[in-house]
Amino acid sequence: MEIGKDQFKKTFPYLAKEMSDDQRGVRIDSIRADTKTAEKAATPTKSLSNYDPDVIDFLRRCDNTQQAEEIINYMQNRGEITNDYAKKLRLQLKKKGLRSFGPKKEEGYYFNQYG
Repeated sequence: MEIGKDQFKKTFPYLAKEMSDDQRGVRIDSIRADTKTAEKAATPTKSLSNYDPDVIDFLRRCDNTQQAEEIINYMQNRGEITNDYAKKLRLQLKKKGLRSFGPKKEEGYYFNQYG
């Protein structure tokens, strides 16, 4: 089914306006290949009680790719991430860089966010 531009505007006025705005866009700070991890990270928490950092949290504390590789290896060897997920993380690290996992979490990050 094909719909003309005018009919689209009549049928979906707000969507048409959003699509025509020059200021559309969403900033993406990180990429998470694992759906469960992404959902967990996207769910806001009010406090740090029962908070369990994941591999992405640890990667975001790294200063360089060597440290990131060590984190991935450690988590993989402990069985905290699967071999497949570790492989995806390494590929992302190689192709997109360390900051593709998100901006660096500096010392005191959690106190500043939730303190």
